[in-house]
Amino acid sequence: MAQRRGAFNPERYQAEMEQFITREACLTPQEASLFFPMFRELQSKQRVLFDNARKHRNIKPADEASCREAILERDDHDLQIKSLQQQYHIKFMNILPASKVYDILRAEDQFHRQSFKRMAQKRNK
Repeated sequence: MAQRRGAFNPERYQAEMEQFITREACLTPQEASLFFPMFRELQSKQRVLFDNARKHRNIKPADEASCREAILERDDHDLQIKSLQQQYHIKFMNILPASKVYDILRAEDQFHRQSFKRMAQKRNK
């Protein structure tokens, strides 16, 4: 299937993010080969949770009881995501020094911020 010019390419995005993280966290090839399969596993599990949460985000419940339930479900999704992240951060620290994991987390955040800025700039042109 042909893609529009400039259309989002998830594989390219993933590759760029991994290159950025590798460079910013100074990962060796061996460290990267241990880390990224586990990182991709985390992202896959997070995506499922984000997709489940997104289903409820755009529909406002009709009554107070339904609103209460929606709030509690949203909180539960947030807690599940944080718990999953914590589990994987511990796994990461079992294969890499904590200082490298810290650098990885900072690099991932920085990459996402830069990506959002680039998308916003493209939209404003």
